[in-house]
Amino acid sequence: MTSFVLVILTLMTRAAPAAEIAVAAIPGGLVLALSQAQDGDRLVLAPGIHAGPIIIAHAIDLAGMPGAVIKGDGKGTVVTIDAPDVTVQGITVTGSGLTLATQDSGIFVTPNGDRAVVEHNHIDDNLIGIYLSGPDDAVVRDNDVTGRQDLRVNERGNGIQLWNTPGSQVIGNRVSQGRDGIFVTTSRENLFADNVFRNVRFAIHYMYTNYSEIRGNRSYDNTVGYALMYSDHLRVTDNLSSGDQQHGIMLNYANASEFIGNAVENGGAKCVFIYNSNKNDFRGNRFEGCDIGVHFTAGSERNVIVDNAFVGNRTQVKYVGTRWLEWSENGRGNYWSDNAAFDLDGNGIGDRPYRPNDMLDQVVWAHPSARLLISSPAFQILKWAQSRFPALHPGGVVDSAPLMTPPDLSIFHGEIQHAG
Repeated sequence: MTSFVLVILTLMTRAAPAAEIAVAAIPGGLVLALSQAQDGDRLVLAPGIHAGPIIIAHAIDLAGMPGAVIKGDGKGTVVTIDAPDVTVQGITVTGSGLTLATQDSGIFVTPNGDRAVVEHNHIDDNLIGIYLSGPDDAVVRDNDVTGRQDLRVNERGNGIQLWNTPGSQVIGNRVSQGRDGIFVTTSRENLFADNVFRNVRFAIHYMYTNYSEIRGNRSYDNTVGYALMYSDHLRVTDNLSSGDQQHGIMLNYANASEFIGNAVENGGAKCVFIYNSNKNDFRGNRFEGCDIGVHFTAGSERNVIVDNAFVGNRTQVKYVGTRWLEWSENGRGNYWSDNAAFDLDGNGIGDRPYRPNDMLDQVVWAHPSARLLISSPAFQILKWAQSRFPALHPGGVVDSAPLMTPPDLSIFHGEIQHAG
């Protein structure tokens, strides 16, 4: 009989409806409410200041009415999510500590926080904005994340940081003033989509992260747009880098990835930098207005670069090497704005191969002091000789089927929208 009564009591407890609990902005109110909350409850924060730090140890929804703020005491992390299936939404979170060694964050999700959802929040003036540290399938969506502006860039934390968080997604956030907009390391199967980055070092920074997607993001006036390092099997589509100072897209030991429908415009040093990266596929991208369109170096091999547009770059391609690299495939190459070619048969393909660089370019790159001789008669004679005798070229990039007009990038992966 006793066992029967225990079973009935257990079933009654499980069937009890989840509670919605209003939490007033009074000292200790939020901490007390969390200590009494059960899985499935919904806590709604009233407008005003709610003191942190707090730890969420049950599968609850924590929501804020307009004006609700969780404010830390300037030490450690403000909100720690340490249970699965937690949602935090509609709250301003501020006041973390300033110690990178302890990963002080506005919102920190532990490995116990599988399927956490952090959405529609304002994460302001914390060292690290949001940190996913080990949960599976978490979602960070539609948050405004603003870092500390009173710190030097290298002293700041990242806007959104991820470590070993397979299946997690970062979608539709607006990030500014941190070190990196999104920094991810040692992870896989992540999606970063439709985020906007301003006034950070790297908009998106990948390290040791594989089989993931970067789609529809916008990087404005940062140091580097998309820095992809030691990562494989990425799909990078429909992203914009506008006004980034050093590189729009940077590959360093990044392999077997696709780059489709991206645009780099009005950049500084290099639209694209490819360093020791192999078997990547670039199609339907537009690289415009940089000092160098593509800098290609350090043994990068078996990359396909076809159906792209290189427009108005001071130097379209920088490649120093003795091997020939063919940048066309199946009778189609790329569009080059400085290619003064003819198309006598009207098939849309230039009648002569395009070579973006010559032997003298390579001499100047290898020995910058030789730039002083560019206007000398000897250099001019060598340039004339190379134009008449292509065999004098020591190796480099050749496009055997240059396009006469820029490709319609929308046929590759959605039309690029240059949104401000």
